[in-house]
Amino acid sequence: MSITPRQKQLVQESFKLVEPIADQAAQIFYQTLFEYDPSLKRLFKSDIRSQGKKLMMTLKVAVKGLDDLDALIPVLQQLAARHVEYGVKAKDFTPVGNALLYTLKVGLGEKWNRELRQAWVDTFRAMATIMKAHSFND
Repeated sequence: MSITPRQKQLVQESFKLVEPIADQAAQIFYQTLFEYDPSLKRLFKSDIRSQGKKLMMTLKVAVKGLDDLDALIPVLQQLAARHVEYGVKAKDFTPVGNALLYTLKVGLGEKWNRELRQAWVDTFRAMATIMKAHSFND
């Protein structure tokens, strides 16, 4: 994974600011995701609130995992395998990434800037690349 130490720091510090508003952030994320791609709504069988809690827990694990990238890779591969079973396609990473960026922009407000956005873009792209290489072939 190719993210700089500075990007890792930015992502981890900014996520700590989002954690106190995790429920609101998850709500913004899913609302935005379904606006970007309404067809993705079919992938979510459970209550969207509980799904939001899972999302925020998973993001927390991934962001913390940036401290040990070698250990994070198998976690991302397992996550990818589960998402294939749910019916997720490689193309779905684009609206997910865009919804995440929008959620962070809204949640972080004036703290959101070009450098922080790029750190999240590069981090999400690196994680998505690992996940897609492991389980997605569409």
